[in-house]
Amino acid sequence: MRPGLLVLALVLVLVLVLVPALGCQVQEEHPRESHTLNWGKFSGFWYILATATDAQGFLPARDKRKLGASVVRVDKVGQLRVLFAFSRMKGCQSQEVILRKDGKKPVFRNTCAYAGLRGGWKGMKGVKGFHVLSTDYSYGLVYLRLGRAALNFKNLLLFHRQNVSSFQSLKEFMDACDILELSKAAVILPKDASCAHTILP
Repeated sequence: MRPGLLVLALVLVLVLVLVPALGCQVQEEHPRESHTLNWGKFSGFWYILATATDAQGFLPARDKRKLGASVVRVDKVGQLRVLFAFSRMKGCQSQEVILRKDGKKPVFRNTCAYAGLRGGWKGMKGVKGFHVLSTDYSYGLVYLRLGRAALNFKNLLLFHRQNVSSFQSLKEFMDACDILELSKAAVILPKDASCAHTILP
């Protein structure tokens, strides 16, 4: 084989091998959402065992933190009612928000001015996205995007039906934190469920 053809063949092989590999790396920059989610099975009461957010001042001091909780309900087709309970600076606070399915994407959102999490993330008026990244219905990895206009905050939550996590679900949480650049903000919440139990159905 002539040297010119050999170089061309090598370049072609590199392109065929490296381009798909690079494509995979680019796709992994953002966690993928579960497209086959059964919302009926996902509904119900969840403990929130871990959280990571770039919203300042979300959690209270370390000695005042407790498990969070969420109740997810399908109100009607294309609509979710989500209730959150978190230990905050002023004690245990709960917030409820109604989310509607986006017509084109597998995401629920509500960016209306009145739809902020009452007493929740300070100054946030809307939920730009409620994504379930992965679940086996005993745990769930939820990516919550909050904000309005150009203001955006990322929140990653580890949902679990029990108040203890599995090694695998915790690993998935930490891997997603890396992808979302939230690793430094990741917090495993203490086992105190007194706040979480305020919203038991």
